[in-house]
Amino acid sequence: MNPAPTVIESLMPLPVLLPLLGAGLALVLAGRPNLQRAVSVSVLVAVVAISAVLVAGAADRPRVVTVGSWPAPLGITLVADQLSTIMLLTSMTVTLLVFLYAIGQGTATDDSRTPVSIFHPTYLVLAAGVANAFLSGDLFNLYVGFEVLLMASYVLLTLGGTRSRIRAGLTYVVVNVVSSLVFLAGIALVYAAVGTLNLAQISVRMEAVPAGTQLTIHLVLLTAFGIKAAVFPLSAWLPDSYPTAAAPVTAVFAGLLTKVGVYSIIRTETLLFPGDSVADDILLVAALATMVIGALGAIAQDDIKRVLSFTLVSHIGYMIFGVALTTPAGVGAAIFYVVHHITVQATLFCVAGLIERLGGSTSTTRLAGLAAASPLLAVLYFVPAINLGGIPPLSGFVGKLGLIEAGVQDGSVLAWLLVVGSVLTSLLTLYAMAKVWVLAFWRPVEQLPAEHPDDADGNDDDALEPADDGDDPDDHLDDEDDEIDEVDDEPVDPESLRDGMDQRFPVLIGAGRAGEAYAGSGRLSTSYSGAFMGAGVSDREDHGSPVRLPRAMTAATAGLVAVGIALTVVAGPLYTLTDRAAADLTARTPYISAVFAQATDDRVAR
Repeated sequence: MNPAPTVIESLMPLPVLLPLLGAGLALVLAGRPNLQRAVSVSVLVAVVAISAVLVAGAADRPRVVTVGSWPAPLGITLVADQLSTIMLLTSMTVTLLVFLYAIGQGTATDDSRTPVSIFHPTYLVLAAGVANAFLSGDLFNLYVGFEVLLMASYVLLTLGGTRSRIRAGLTYVVVNVVSSLVFLAGIALVYAAVGTLNLAQISVRMEAVPAGTQLTIHLVLLTAFGIKAAVFPLSAWLPDSYPTAAAPVTAVFAGLLTKVGVYSIIRTETLLFPGDSVADDILLVAALATMVIGALGAIAQDDIKRVLSFTLVSHIGYMIFGVALTTPAGVGAAIFYVVHHITVQATLFCVAGLIERLGGSTSTTRLAGLAAASPLLAVLYFVPAINLGGIPPLSGFVGKLGLIEAGVQDGSVLAWLLVVGSVLTSLLTLYAMAKVWVLAFWRPVEQLPAEHPDDADGNDDDALEPADDGDDPDDHLDDEDDEIDEVDDEPVDPESLRDGMDQRFPVLIGAGRAGEAYAGSGRLSTSYSGAFMGAGVSDREDHGSPVRLPRAMTAATAGLVAVGIALTVVAGPLYTLTDRAAADLTARTPYISAVFAQATDDRVAR
């Protein structure tokens, strides 16, 4: 018999198993949305609680479980060290809050647009894939975790079936299939070289592999993980894919998916191929290009979602900067920055969803007066925006300062270039966030341009396509997260708008509120977004009152903002924890010893 597992080790498989079991139960309860919602929330709350226990349990040493009692390398090995548990707790906390946001928006409950039978199980499967990737101690199991979360993301990205989402989804699928094939090729090369896929055993056996073969395998794996993490020049797919998805989907993608790629790069650089100066220099150059080019792309955008997508790419560069230094200081600062960025980036995408809910658009050319319309929304944007920009004393500043100090300590030419690039990127990020603030929140409504440059011909033919005769109107109605590119800013009389609505503007009415675009009889309602007419908020003529921020969405977003502030409050202890994690990662011994000790115990027990 095997030694009795400790409580911590008994809990380790649950972050993967509970979401999978919950997904099955949620599918069974598809006809009972209240029960389905209760199951999904309960599962995610339980996973967050278990993740917190694992963080405490892994503080002294890595915990290892061989699933099914099969010894390594034959069985699946789960390893909970400080890095994996920190990532797990952060990601599951954000996943829970974004799910509550989705419930408030109606993504998870509006059967006419996004059936619950699809959203709930898929979301839970995504959570299971993320947890499996973080806890995996086996390269092939890491691949399985990637594929599970990616398959779920394919479904979530295209929910609603609108034209823009399908188009973006195809790009996303193709890019990630290519990256998965590259990853699979890397797995084959690793197994051919060392005869195992267990990460601890790979790290030991790889030392006997010729240097040229090591570099080839290393670069193949970095290419696969670089695509998933959106590292330049493998990041072009992200700004075109994320903005089209529903706000909660985009938020969870921004918070989690690229960070799983970053996590894999951390494991690769610290455990499998430590001290590879060639690959480290390549990563430093890629980090610099990712930071600067992403930031320049952000300031060139006039749509808030695209601004956030480019800043997402840009700030991946900070994490790669710290990892590529391969010093305890650099890796520790990178881990801290990952935790910060998961929270802040997800928060900002949730805020973007609220902006679209209130103003009917996320284009800064069609928004104004949001601070006056909703001071609460202004606060919810302002706090994470300045945090992302690195304003002291917030967590973004702490993380960036740690990375800069690590670069200065390194002292190489590339490290100094990264230090300068990180400061420049921080300023550009702050400029992009301030630009959104000034145009969408501070600018008075009266200063909205009378006519957009692309609307000089006075019509919306490029943006609005009339429905074909006999088609289902559902096929032509974009939801609240799809951007309508061109809309006249001329004042519109509600009566004339209603008279010609069905013929001329089949999607305009639903641009501000997706779930209310249809009246009970199936006809288009007369609600419309006042932001298209320079009002800054959405007026609903049928109710005679402005659109209010939904309480559940606002509360979930406020919760994310609170988590971001909490990271600032506990920045000292958190930084100490990430420094300890980095010391163990760069030493490698704690991880390898824990896995081998478990394998020895399994063999003795047998």
